[in-house]
Amino acid sequence: MTHAMTKGSNVPLGVRGVRAVLRWTPGTGIPDVDASALLLGHDGRVRSDEDFVFYNQPRHPSGAVRRLSKKQRPDGLTDSVEADLAALDPSVDQVVLAASSDSEPFGHVRDLRILLYDTAAPEGEPIAVFDVHPETGEETAIICGELYRRGDGWKFRAVGQGYPTGLVGLATAFGVSVDETDPATAPASAEPPAGPRIPPVPQAPAPAYGYPHPAPPPVPSPAAAYGYPQPASPQPYGYGYPQPAAAAALPDDGAPVPAQDPSFRLPPMGPQFVHGA
Repeated sequence: MTHAMTKGSNVPLGVRGVRAVLRWTPGTGIPDVDASALLLGHDGRVRSDEDFVFYNQPRHPSGAVRRLSKKQRPDGLTDSVEADLAALDPSVDQVVLAASSDSEPFGHVRDLRILLYDTAAPEGEPIAVFDVHPETGEETAIICGELYRRGDGWKFRAVGQGYPTGLVGLATAFGVSVDETDPATAPASAEPPAGPRIPPVPQAPAPAYGYPHPAPPPVPSPAAAYGYPQPASPQPYGYGYPQPAAAAALPDDGAPVPAQDPSFRLPPMGPQFVHGA
């Protein structure tokens, strides 16, 4: 008998293991959906980052919880998580079963539901079915249900609690240390992150400060200080400055230039003033 669950209701599980199947109707404009699970201790938080089972960490080290591959079925697309309840460590008190969308919020996802099957008969009649309806339509991650201990057995509760912060927000709420460093920007020698890798929402990268450096503008040559040095091109000399003497030309026959007359004297320079003249 299949139990049709309502939000907040629960049902006992008399099986050793369950397969939780998320199912939705794909189509144009419908985002893809991923199933994940968090193993929680008695304090309601993960014991370590290894207790987070999702697409980049599809198997718990104990092997008790694992994520299965997606399947296309006539009634929709599915993604599943399988939990061996009998093999779970006693320190695990709950297994949270969640769904996250890769782009658009769950308001765009049609016919989302979670079905619980006995792992001993995964193709048989489901134990429970819960139709998951987002409360606001803006959620990008939803806790569909949870498996929890009750006495010596396990029960399933239909939850339907949404998170607008996506899988990252959901995981950190339960104590997972999420490394959002983009591996494309990490140096080649860097150690891989110890925590689970949840890719961040793609964003256009800002150019690094000053890289590439813009070409410097051409710097005009400073004007030479007056007279230091004089321009190479001929310039008019200032008034009163003597013009440079032309180089003496050699006679055409190559004869030596005659020596200057020793009696030659320059006339007095400038006007002569006589006091009282």
